[in-house]
Amino acid sequence: MIVLQRLMYIYLSILNLLTVWVMMAQLQQGGPDEKEKTTALKDLLSRIDLDELMKKDEPPLEFPDTLEGFEYIFNEKGQLRHIKTGEPFVFNYREDLHRWNQKRYEALGEIITKYVYELLQTECHLKKVTLPVDATESEPKSFIFMSEDALTNPDKLLVLIHGNGVVRAGQWARRLIINEDLDSGTQIPYIKRAIEEGYGVIVLNPNENYIEVEKTKAQVQLSSDSSDEPAEKRERKDKIQKETKKRRDFYEKYRNPQKEKETMQMYIRDNGSPEEHAIYVWDHFISQSAAENVFFVAHSYGGLAFVELMIQREAEVKNKVTAVALTDSVHNVWHQEVGKTIREWMRENCCNWVSSSEPLDTSVESMLPDCPRVSAGTERHELTSWKSFPSIFKFFSEAVEAKNSAVKPTPTRRSNRIKYEEL
Repeated sequence: MIVLQRLMYIYLSILNLLTVWVMMAQLQQGGPDEKEKTTALKDLLSRIDLDELMKKDEPPLEFPDTLEGFEYIFNEKGQLRHIKTGEPFVFNYREDLHRWNQKRYEALGEIITKYVYELLQTECHLKKVTLPVDATESEPKSFIFMSEDALTNPDKLLVLIHGNGVVRAGQWARRLIINEDLDSGTQIPYIKRAIEEGYGVIVLNPNENYIEVEKTKAQVQLSSDSSDEPAEKRERKDKIQKETKKRRDFYEKYRNPQKEKETMQMYIRDNGSPEEHAIYVWDHFISQSAAENVFFVAHSYGGLAFVELMIQREAEVKNKVTAVALTDSVHNVWHQEVGKTIREWMRENCCNWVSSSEPLDTSVESMLPDCPRVSAGTERHELTSWKSFPSIFKFFSEAVEAKNSAVKPTPTRRSNRIKYEEL
């Protein structure tokens, strides 16, 4: 029944559009006044979106704020499953309502972000540290997570940087958390393994760059009026809009879009981008740590953020960092204008596990003169951090041994590859 109603709305809308086109064809044959009306009608047609027409029967964009409200839970294997059926998450919860389904998915994603934050504190025993360190009560704030010994551990410190997008501290990929499991999609296995092996841990949060606040009516009006167009052109446009308001209102009765709030972004001081965030955490935490050996694992855009950190703090990074594991990093030494000395250091101290059909740790040819590239044992970008997990910790151990014996590690020439199953 609902499908038939939606088809009826589309049919009526198309019928009205055809009527408008006929009117335009008649007006185009007239004088200047008719041409002006034609322009107005074209403007009207450009504002009519069939996607918007499909929202007529869209349910309200109101979703639960807990996993239980969604009727999902993580089972003992860390897999997201429906409480009643035991089935995996279903994206197309309502047929033919892609926009609503996407909003539902995003709402669930926000709940999972908070869930992972809780796991970092309860299972991994990390503490939440507010940024900026001298933030006032009223200004926007971000945060990172760190182990109790992150700054005092004299031996080893592990720093984790995720990629760009919707992921937040403790995550590699939201899609993996929802569709696969917590182990593959979160940084928790890295954190637990690091703590077991005596590392301090710092988990960065490079995508938490601003907070969103709802615009007031005055701000909404200001943003709509703040056009750079000449006054004469703006007045003409206003006149056309007024003349076509009646017609527009007629079409609006076939539309019922969910009215989403207009928001504005308030950026966090010194943490307004992933690159800024990495430098800030380095200056205020990592550089001040007692660890003799600092290690980085940086995924995707996190690799670019690390390279930018090197550019800005080259001497400090070289002095402090023992080895860097990149997973399908998107850095580019040419676009980022990386100097020769940094490229040489990266060749000796970094390794990039990239998406590839080759077996894990197989050398992969690179067109860029930076660090060695080896296969992560998967062709899926988002899985590279998980699949290369055992090899990365072996790489770090080799780096420490090489440092102590003044011999550099050779990650691309391993004869004894660690099999993923050994994890």
